[in-house]
Amino acid sequence: MSDVPTGAITIEPARAWRALAVLLVGISMSLLDATIVNVALPTIRTSLNASESTLSWVISGYSLAFGLALIPAGRIGDRLGHKWVFFSGLALFTAASVACGLAQNDMQLIVARVVQGLAGGIYLPAVTAYIQILFTGRVRGRAFAILGAVIGVASALGPLVGGLLIQAFGEENGWRLVFAVNLPIGIVALIATVFLVPNNVGERDTRGGVDLVGLLLVAAGLTAILVPLIEGQDQGWPAWTFVSLAAGVVLIVLFGLWEIRTAKRGRSVLVPPHLYSHLAFTAGTVLALVYFAAFVSIFFSISLLWQAGLGHTALESGLVSIPFAIGSIIGASQSGRLAASIGRRVLVIGAGLVALGLIAVWLVLLLVPTPDLTNWELLGPLLVAGLGSGLFIAPNAQFIVATVDPSEAGAASGVISTMQRIGSAIGIAVIGSIFFGTLHIPTGHRPTPDELANAFGTAAASALGMSAVFAVVAFLLVFTLPKSVSMRGAGRAQAPEREPERSPA
Repeated sequence: MSDVPTGAITIEPARAWRALAVLLVGISMSLLDATIVNVALPTIRTSLNASESTLSWVISGYSLAFGLALIPAGRIGDRLGHKWVFFSGLALFTAASVACGLAQNDMQLIVARVVQGLAGGIYLPAVTAYIQILFTGRVRGRAFAILGAVIGVASALGPLVGGLLIQAFGEENGWRLVFAVNLPIGIVALIATVFLVPNNVGERDTRGGVDLVGLLLVAAGLTAILVPLIEGQDQGWPAWTFVSLAAGVVLIVLFGLWEIRTAKRGRSVLVPPHLYSHLAFTAGTVLALVYFAAFVSIFFSISLLWQAGLGHTALESGLVSIPFAIGSIIGASQSGRLAASIGRRVLVIGAGLVALGLIAVWLVLLLVPTPDLTNWELLGPLLVAGLGSGLFIAPNAQFIVATVDPSEAGAASGVISTMQRIGSAIGIAVIGSIFFGTLHIPTGHRPTPDELANAFGTAAASALGMSAVFAVVAFLLVFTLPKSVSMRGAGRAQAPEREPERSPA
């Protein structure tokens, strides 16, 4: 197998597309696992006698580890070559998936999920790097559009796939297969990686190394914030939770100061501070965090309501997500074309539809008696939200990157991806705390089905209300992005007509 110089296409297009197909299989596994577990949460809870906080950790721990691994893994790939970083991360992800399926208690499952998320974060940067290496011009833009569509569709289909596995193999074994199914897929993908993915050598970034101190500070800070958000409600908000929150904020501030100091010394940093001199980029990173906080938390609440509250099966819970998945597929298929023709308005429309869809879901949960609730009442709102999500996810990163200079596009992309995963972790932590904090099951007697349904309905309405707030904030932040952007992969914003310079608005 011949080596491929970085930044140049030296293999035939057919082989480049085959390599991309292998890379997309890998990324589909990691993104599917971010949401597939939602429908398995109620069965995990009963099978392992897990606490309420465990359910949040299963998702938040995965997302946090995933996000923290992205930038260091990208730097290592730049220095050592992306093929074997991708291979190593995928191998670890496959092994961790098996460990999740074999977990005998909640702590084992949480640890395995954190390792699984870490592994996913290790190999994801190689996918975007290879798109830059293997494709140029409009073809590169098409490859990025395919990547965005895969991200949206894989995430949306997770609950349905999980429901099918649990329905087919039973609750006790089904939730384990939700994880273990990655073993055969992972083995095939690893073999295909060896033979179909070229090894990029040649121009490598050998400047500096990984900012380990910065990584430790931000990891400690985010963990200190997430732990009380997840555990606080379960333990009655003792004093240590507020101390931990305060310590987390201090550590994040120290992380920022460290990055500024390290950058002034000309050393490698985790997050280049000068990126935040662009106010629109700062708002764009907040947009990435807030949008994914809303997006990932939707089916966490719905799955718990559908199974634990209404007594439906995991498959029936997964079927609720079909309208959202269909909408995502339709939206993603049109997002690239619309972004090129109407610019930022595609993001405005997409984020607006997500906000409207989630507000409608919240209103349905408030107005329809929970014992009478069926998936038909949620079909329209979830279809609208899914359509908006498909329109938004594929092009949004390109518009955020366009707020900085083209020479900074690579670093900006890494920061955005990290913020998306951290947003997922924080969203689940907040939504989980609200859900279980407002869940009041009658005590003193065995609750009737209607009492159980109403208790979970109230909790789900509160949680979905918060998801809707996140979505509305994301919609407002879209207006901070450039009005148009080149969709050919250059990452340069185009100024609106009659304006001499690029406008962040």
